[in-house]
Amino acid sequence: MVCDLHMHTVFSDGSVWPNIRVMEANKDGLDVIATTEHLEYQSWISDIPHPDRNRSYELAKGFAGKSGLLVINGSEITREMPPGHANAIFIKDANKLIKDDPIESFLEARKQDAFIFWNHPYWASQSPDASVPLDQLHIEMINNKLIQGIEIVNDTTYSNEAFQLALDYDLTILGTSDIHDIVDWQYRIPSGGHRPVTLVFAREKNEKSLKKALLNGQTVVWFNKKLIGKPDYLIPLMNSSIKVKSANYVNNTTIAHVVMSNNSDAPYTLRNQSNYDFYNATNLITIPPHGTTIIDVRTITKKRKFDLEFEVLNALIEPDTHPIFRIVVRPKQ
Repeated sequence: MVCDLHMHTVFSDGSVWPNIRVMEANKDGLDVIATTEHLEYQSWISDIPHPDRNRSYELAKGFAGKSGLLVINGSEITREMPPGHANAIFIKDANKLIKDDPIESFLEARKQDAFIFWNHPYWASQSPDASVPLDQLHIEMINNKLIQGIEIVNDTTYSNEAFQLALDYDLTILGTSDIHDIVDWQYRIPSGGHRPVTLVFAREKNEKSLKKALLNGQTVVWFNKKLIGKPDYLIPLMNSSIKVKSANYVNNTTIAHVVMSNNSDAPYTLRNQSNYDFYNATNLITIPPHGTTIIDVRTITKKRKFDLEFEVLNALIEPDTHPIFRIVVRPKQ
């Protein structure tokens, strides 16, 4: 499922009514959004008084209607470091999360069986050098399941440190838009851009299955045309996306004419790591989304099958580490 689990409307410090968030999500082909208004920060409260902090969710869910878009109830716990900002989603009543002590807010979210993730831990407004200010309090919260996931991508920003922290503490990896204004304007979607999202590998399209997948860490982040995630989920995604559509030897040569296809929404930028070079391309190729690329492989001798191996340059399985993709080619005899 394609999910954006962090966004705002006029019911906290955003600039649009909840129906716009629903319309944007449907236009972008999302499966899930979460309404995550700030609990403590209400920019328009004088103009839009709303004593019920669930109101944004209720409106968005109503606007979604039978469109197929899942709308999840959530709130952003908005505090100074530590603990900083965090989203609690799958909550039952946002009002009960309003507490003087921030830890009490997290405990209430836990009581409501929420999934809780640390928002933009490297945010320059709270960490001027954009590092992740990991505190002993954060470690205790992770150990007590008061932090279960972490944003490694927020809006237009990414953090290697946050990614490494997710790997070190087995936190679920998330990427979100944290959108406050208009999605199309922020990410230039009409010109080919896209919002950052979390791909959640759930068995069914419902809240129960989504929550289980998030708790199990079954996610990959799609950010700035790059895929970021743990190898257990990113590599199977690549394997299911990239296929050999056809392969045959060019007449009277030992050059294999290979058509590779990509059935996903993501382009793949591949650097050849095979034992063969190409007749029609350099060692750097791109397979466009829902498209094909032709590579003519010099195998020197005709083979019943051979392996191609690529480094996927627009994907990461840990900071500064690209995954390796392998595929078997069986030329038509």
